[in-house]
Amino acid sequence: MTRYVVRRVLLAIVTLWLICTIVFVIVNVLPNNVGRSLAGPFAPQETVDQINERLGTNDPLPVQYVRLLKNTVTFNFGDSFQQHKPVSSVIGAAFFRSAKLAILALIMTIPLAIAAGVFAARRKDKVADRSVVTLGLASSSIPDFVSGVVLVYVFGVLLGWFPVRAQPPDGAGFFTQVHHLFLPALALVIVYFGYIARITRAGVIKALDSDYTRTATMKGLSNRQVMNRHVLRNGLQPTVAVVGIQIGYLFGSLVALERIFNYPGIGSTIFNAVSRKDLPVLQASVILVGIIYMVTTLLADLTIAWMNPRARMDLSTT
Repeated sequence: MTRYVVRRVLLAIVTLWLICTIVFVIVNVLPNNVGRSLAGPFAPQETVDQINERLGTNDPLPVQYVRLLKNTVTFNFGDSFQQHKPVSSVIGAAFFRSAKLAILALIMTIPLAIAAGVFAARRKDKVADRSVVTLGLASSSIPDFVSGVVLVYVFGVLLGWFPVRAQPPDGAGFFTQVHHLFLPALALVIVYFGYIARITRAGVIKALDSDYTRTATMKGLSNRQVMNRHVLRNGLQPTVAVVGIQIGYLFGSLVALERIFNYPGIGSTIFNAVSRKDLPVLQASVILVGIIYMVTTLLADLTIAWMNPRARMDLSTT
């Protein structure tokens, strides 16, 4: 197990290096003049050259690449070109806001989706099973920004039950924050419920039809013991893997949903950095999302290894 963890950490480091390299290549391949963007189209060339010299964008590409790697290791990307504040404070606040939305969405989605998936699997090919599958397919086919617009219009504008802006006021209490974040979190529930429920259903059905489940039943274990010790422990492994991957999506790919609810999370921060050519913020945000992906997938792999004794045995011999 220790050897497996070391290998996965080393692989994560290599992946982080690849992410940094890809970000650097994309930023430098696209035509861009930071000094001109900041100074304006009518500024004299001397002013543009001074800005590029001060920001280091005129340095040779190898120098800029090494600087990016150093900044990644220390996570010190300097100041934002546009906001003139430390990049860590800009993306730190956005990360905290995205984390609140992601946690609320996961708390609402995971128990409901797993319960529905297990419920459908135990009633395979019956009306309840087909109902869950149909509902899941229908919900997962709706993009989050579409469901977000509908929720805002129905529950925010027509009924007035929830605020249309997800960002709560400064100093808001716990329940006030949940009240503001409920609609965007519900939009994510609609998208993720069907996907996670169907993955859970497939895994539990496979576990129910396995030899170890039949053997446990023949030994005289109760249905609850069979479900807890064998079926869920093995059937939920694909669900854990899927949830680990989707957490990264919740942090970096919700640009449309965040703009609908006027919520300044990481997705909106990346979009604004691209549109404003704020390279330090863009690089740091993309690298941060990549780190979140790596950490969550690593934790998912370790959880699967803990859930599956055979996986632990295989890992200990490799």
